[in-house]
Amino acid sequence: MNNISNLSYVHPEAKIGDNVTIEAFAYIDKDVVIGDGTVVRPHASILRGARIGRNNAIYEGAIIAASPQDFRWKGEDSLVVIGDNNTIREHVIINRSIRPHGETRIGNDSFIMAQTHIGHDSAIGNYCVLGNAVKIAGDCKIGNYSILSSNALVHEGLDIGEWVLIKGGCRVNNHVPPFVIMAHNPISYYGVNAFILRRGKKSEDIIDDIAKCYRHVYQCNTSVFNAVRRINEDVPQSPERDAILAFIKDHDMKLAAVPQIDNF
Repeated sequence: MNNISNLSYVHPEAKIGDNVTIEAFAYIDKDVVIGDGTVVRPHASILRGARIGRNNAIYEGAIIAASPQDFRWKGEDSLVVIGDNNTIREHVIINRSIRPHGETRIGNDSFIMAQTHIGHDSAIGNYCVLGNAVKIAGDCKIGNYSILSSNALVHEGLDIGEWVLIKGGCRVNNHVPPFVIMAHNPISYYGVNAFILRRGKKSEDIIDDIAKCYRHVYQCNTSVFNAVRRINEDVPQSPERDAILAFIKDHDMKLAAVPQIDNF
């Protein structure tokens, strides 16, 4: 049984699941799907193109599927797709895609704090935490289990790997590989995200091997090209080592906080 306030607006074409709560002054547009058990708090706006899963909590003033803030968007139909068990706090804005039938995507079990903005076509993984007033531009990817502390800023088109911690106020200006902590401005490598990795039941041997990989990348005053060769030679194979190498290869060896020097 749903609990929908008669002071809210729910478009008759919206598809509302079971046990959904929509509180006073919330606005639910047409072409919206809201899954079972979701709670929409007062003054939240769920606009056309929103596809929201089960057991989400959407707080006051949040805007889901806002029109993209991009001159390339010409009114095409597009989506915001949100998974299950997410908390979306006050005044969060999530823009839908600029591409016809494209998606901005939020995974499952993430916590998005107040005043965060997620731009068009970005993808947030599972079990992520985005601190207060985080700003993520369009076409970005945030990996599973990553934490962006308050006021972090991610430039357009960048990828942040899994199990990453970005400290507060950082300006992310290039891709960030998995398992690391980044801090300061200009952004710099701060170490391996060991505390969170231990919480994720990664072994001490694996954490040590991750640290060896990043000593080659960030602390040996060599090119990323040579760092990759050394990792292949010095660090035992593991899924974590392979994830680091794959990320570097997939992003053309362009990483945040690595100076651009010759390969040889």
